Amino acid sequence: MYKKRIITSDDGSHTIELIGQNEQYHSTHGAIQESNHVYIKHGLEIIAQNESEINILEIGMGTGLNVLLTWLFALEHGLKIKYLAIEAYPIEEHLWGKLNYPFFIKNDKATDTFNKIHSSKWGIEEKLDKNFYFMKREELIQDSFLPKNVFNVVYYDAFNPDLEPDLWTKKVFEKVFLSMKNQSVLSTYSTKGVIKRALKSCGFKIEKKPGPPGKREILNAFKATENL
Repeated sequence: MYKKRIITSDDGSHTIELIGQNEQYHSTHGAIQESNHVYIKHGLEIIAQNESEINILEIGMGTGLNVLLTWLFALEHGLKIKYLAIEAYPIEEHLWGKLNYPFFIKNDKATDTFNKIHSSKWGIEEKLDKNFYFMKREELIQDSFLPKNVFNVVYYDAFNPDLEPDLWTKKVFEKVFLSMKNQSVLSTYSTKGVIKRALKSCGFKIEKKPGPPGKREILNAFKATENL
């Protein structure tokens, strides 16, 4: 699809750049700090305040960093996780095998877990740990079947809407909305007006949150937020 190369972000962790597209999988200001801020702090942590068994949907698995950070958070907080990742264009082993994320994770199983995330079979549920069940599906979100009323947390980490506008439409967000439980949250890095309008039109209540270094704001979209 796109030519790629590994680059190092400002916090020392890698990201992948789409050559000639001015697009990276994670922030060049810090890949790990961005993922922790957008998806763990402003996604998983919100739901973990009240739930210990959590179903997560990720749109755009990419490097697998969000899965790895979720696994670590779940271990540290005693959570039971079921995680479904949708990825239409998996990165090649010669790239993911060189990513340095496990180096930054203070856990002896980090490297093995990261390798398992990428080497596990598509469409087959795997156990990353005794309370962490993981499945990845190689498909476009537009074509995905999503069960209704299942997910507590959605990480919306697709390529930006200027590059891939079909991933950010009302039709896609309606599918995601229906797949989410009441009192659930979608977190994403993009705050573009077209995205906010599409989310609102599906029934989400949106809130801007402070962004990580290099980005002013990010977005939370809540389903039935009155009791959160």
